[in-house]
Order: sequence, then structure tokens, then C-alpha cells
Amino acid sequence: MQKIHLKAPNCWINDPNGFIWYKGQYHLFYQCFPYSVQWGRMHWGHAVSQDLVNWEDKGIALYPSKKHDRSGCFSGSAIEHNGKMHIFYTGVNYTEEDPENINHCLNDDFISAQLMITSENGMTFDNVSDKKTIIPPIDEKTVGSMTHTRDPKVWRGKDAWYMVTGSTVDMTGRLLFYKSDDLENWSYLNYAEKENFGWMWECPDYFEVNGTGITVFSPMGFFKDGKEYDSAPVCMFSSFDESTGKMELSENYQLFDCGLDLYAPQSTADMEGNRVIIAWARMPEAVNGEWNGMMCIPRVVEVKNNHIYFRPHPNIKNSFTKEITSPSQADSSGFMVKTSLHNGESINIGGYIIRREQDRIYTDRSAVFGDRDNFRLTAETPLIHEGYELEIYVDSNLIEVFVNNGEYVLSSVVYGLSDEITGAGYLLYSPKEV
Repeated sequence: MQKIHLKAPNCWINDPNGFIWYKGQYHLFYQCFPYSVQWGRMHWGHAVSQDLVNWEDKGIALYPSKKHDRSGCFSGSAIEHNGKMHIFYTGVNYTEEDPENINHCLNDDFISAQLMITSENGMTFDNVSDKKTIIPPIDEKTVGSMTHTRDPKVWRGKDAWYMVTGSTVDMTGRLLFYKSDDLENWSYLNYAEKENFGWMWECPDYFEVNGTGITVFSPMGFFKDGKEYDSAPVCMFSSFDESTGKMELSENYQLFDCGLDLYAPQSTADMEGNRVIIAWARMPEAVNGEWNGMMCIPRVVEVKNNHIYFRPHPNIKNSFTKEITSPSQADSSGFMVKTSLHNGESINIGGYIIRREQDRIYTDRSAVFGDRDNFRLTAETPLIHEGYELEIYVDSNLIEVFVNNGEYVLSSVVYGLSDEITGAGYLLYSPKEV
């Protein structure tokens, strides 16, 4: 059983997949290479939770078994229909395997298709007999890429099912939209794109919050600073016309997380109907050589003053109620720091520095990230407006700084935090006993 943060079970994990409240519990699937702490031929791992706080590992749910997914089961989503869980995902087939590591391909050359598999209970999956290819590899180059079309997210519209996938044409990222009446037969509708906004758009998600459409995706080639991670998830207001499949994207965008370590967010409705979203924290090195990859804490999406907020899920927030006086008193699931920072003030949490200057929050992990100058060591928010309050969720390998209850968030992967906290006044809390 894991608590607060879902972490890799002694292997490599990445994107969250198939996030859904189904038959009385939350299911979170995720990209997984179960044999190593390095990326490889993708499977789907599986965990369940009653409360988004405590997670139980359920092992491998999907694995390569068909021509179209023989080289990996890439990202996708889940919906419930007629009591069944339907999972949609991208299957890939390497055009040429790397002879020195058959879990990789040569020259980034592979073919992608969209597949579906179902389950009566959300726990057992027939990987041999039940998989169906629902969208074959794209052969029309003006529509999308045969290689880089992936990560289907499916939702129910007014009178049909809709799907969005990420793709690319002429080195311009785009979204492709499809429609189905029965979840098996899909027809292409339309696309959306932006010039000079990354060459491929991964892991798209579309949902509404109180009638306001929001699109989230992860554009590759978005940053041009030469650092590791040239991609990061963005979100923007949008509208989707079901009759034409046309999406209007706002000219303006927000970063999903200003720390730039998180990737591939996926959302679902929680049991109360709130839109909750979770993302993968990218880690440049396995922890003690044992595991690599973890998820951020679930965040509730809200809209206020034409701005998208990402707030800590109430179940997470309400679990940190045991007041402590030192990080050494916290258990392995970490602790939460409450503090207020006015301009010119800072707090140092175990070597991770957070400061406020000119109404922006800045973070610096230089002292707790090793000798990795090719990564971004500092981060900052845009101008903040709501106040001075910070809630900082500290795990031994991930710090999540919520500014003014989600006005902005900065999340940073770290290594080697100490137990010392100095600087601004603060309160400390650990999760209550369950």
C-alpha cells in the first residue's frame, strides 16, 4: 500500500492512463516497463484507491500481444459504458528493433494504431482475445502521422462518443477528433492546431468545468533553451463543436505546472463530480537504483477570474492534520509546510529554496538535484494576485508548491533533502494515521 504519492513499484513508470472512478473505487493505470528502471517496451501498470490518498498496486493490466501493439501499449484513457470498463490506448509496432535492445526501435521509426480492450470488473483483462484495433495506422499524411498519432482520450458528448488524439503534420503539432456511436466504429471529424507551438502534441485531454471547456496537452519541442525536457503540459480555454468536430483554442495558455518536471496530465471526474487531474513526475535518475517515476498528488481543476486553478484534492489536504515540529517526525509519505511569503522573504526546506520577489514565487533546487546543469534548476510563476499563502507538499523526491490554493503550482523532483528548515515562519503537518 502506498500513501499520498503513487510511485513506481521497483521499475520504470511514466504517463498516467485510464484514470477513472469505476465501481466504487479509483483506478489509475500508468505506463510501465516492469523489468527495469529504464524506459522500454510499454505495458500498463494498475493501482486502485478508495480515496485518492491510499493506493494499492494491482500489477500489470495490459501487455503487448497483437500485431498493432507488439512493441508496446502506449497511453490512453478509460470510460464506463453499460457497466463495463472500456480502455482505449495506442499500440505501437517497431519498424525495426534495436538489435542491442529489442525494447527500443531504431531511428524513432514505428507505426501506431488505436486499440480498445474491455473489462467486466476493471480488474481483469483478456490481452489475447479481447483487443480490437479501432483506428488503424493513418495513411493520409495531410491528416496525421502514421508514427506520431497517439494517446486517445474518450468522452461522452450529447449523443455520441468523441475521441481526441495527439498528432503532427509537417512538424506542426495538432489534435485529431473522432466520433463513434458504439465505441468500436470511429469516423474522423476534424483537427485543431497552432503554429509554432511544438512539433507533436502528446496526451491531450478535453473536459468542461462548470460549462467552460479546457484543453490540456503536452507539446514536444516547446522550449528552445537546450535543456533537458523540451516539452511541458499546457492548458487553455477551448470550445468543441460536436457537429463538426471543430475545436477553438484560446490564443492564451497557462503552464499546467510552473516547475516543468510534470508531464502527461490526465483528468477524470471524482466521486463528487469534481474534475481531478494527475500527472507524472519525470525523474532523471532512479532512486537508489530501485525505482523511477511517480505521480503528483491529485489536483482539482477550477476556473476563477478567467484563470485555471489546480488545487490540492480535498482528500489529500484533509489528510495532513497531524501537527509536527520537525520533518524527522513525518513518515515515508512526507509532510506539508504551511507558510506565508511576502516580497523579499524565503524559506529553505532541506536545501530546496522558495522565495518571493516582485510578486512572483521562485524556486531553486540546485543544492538537492546533484550535478545536473543540463536540467532546469530554477523555476518561477507569473505575477501572482491572490495573496501570500503557500502549501508545500514535501516527499523525499518531489516537492509541490501550491501558491494561493492553486493559483499556480511549482513541482520539482529532488534528491537528498535534509531535515532542516530555515527562513520564514511555518507550520508542519504529517498525514494522519489511517
